[in-house]
Amino acid sequence: MIVKKRRWVVISVFALLCGAGIAVGYFAYDAIYRENVKTDAQNAFLYIPTGSDFEQVCRLLVQHGLQDETSFRRIAGRMNYPGKVKAGRYKLTDRMSNIELIRMLRSGRQIPVRVTFNNIRTGAQLAGIVAATLEADSTDIVRLFADSAFLNRFHLTPNTALSTFIPDTYELFWNTSAEEFWERMNREYKRFWNTVRTEKAKNTGLTPLQITILASIIEEETNMDSEKLIIAGVYMNRLKKNIPLQACPTARFVAGDYTLTRILKKHIEMPSPYNTYLHTGLPPGPICVPSIASIDAVLNFTRHDYLFFCAKSDFSGKHHFSRTLKQHQQYAQEYQKELDKLKIYR
Repeated sequence: MIVKKRRWVVISVFALLCGAGIAVGYFAYDAIYRENVKTDAQNAFLYIPTGSDFEQVCRLLVQHGLQDETSFRRIAGRMNYPGKVKAGRYKLTDRMSNIELIRMLRSGRQIPVRVTFNNIRTGAQLAGIVAATLEADSTDIVRLFADSAFLNRFHLTPNTALSTFIPDTYELFWNTSAEEFWERMNREYKRFWNTVRTEKAKNTGLTPLQITILASIIEEETNMDSEKLIIAGVYMNRLKKNIPLQACPTARFVAGDYTLTRILKKHIEMPSPYNTYLHTGLPPGPICVPSIASIDAVLNFTRHDYLFFCAKSDFSGKHHFSRTLKQHQQYAQEYQKELDKLKIYR
């Protein structure tokens, strides 16, 4: 009888222990795998700034739909995540479990952002566009445009810094720093200047930098890709004959006023190495970030004997091309008369 009682007690205790173990196991499993993120947004992203610690991550997660912070903290501690916080942009999905969330954050498996820039005239303008998408501050990006020691790593100077940027759409991680952004753009620049383009540049007699500088002038001359090849040919003819380019965009650049329609005597007499009315050859650096179309227009310029071009008086954006100064002056007078009729004096 006593043996039977003992056996019953042992069985009961064993059953209780098994039940407790099952219960503990269930709650542990539930804490790890149950749904713990609630979000209605299809594109819900968690942005973890550089330098954030685990406490900051928890606060951000609560703001972005984390339901049970206690279970998240417990599982995160067991998976050693508090000591492995990684900055970045992470996609949160509805009904995400703790283990899914922690594995993603701990591995740094973030979603890149798309950075697009074009029609850029200044480093500050570029920095503003980039900083609106990346974590990097615009002032940090702008600062590097004047940092000679940093630019020297890429064989650039403050005058030539804009030449390393090729307008396009790029995928980068959100927490890319200002320095990392420059490094990425330099790699894209090298990729852009492939063997084909480099050989074409040699055939023009210009370096890739000189091609970019001339392309920046053409970029400011016209929006019509169909005319860029011809305009590039005009400038190539003037360079070969050592005739000043006399490019209106460089006068606007020197004046610091891109709205100028009429280039007056005071503008073409402004002292500056960028003033192509006063100096022959190319300016010391690009006056904007030229489009790929403008760069390729220089590489594939049309060979002709034009030395001049002038905007058409119908303001269509098209140009008259001339071989002689006399013919050019006739077109220029027509254009000036139309400006006078419209009372456009600047």
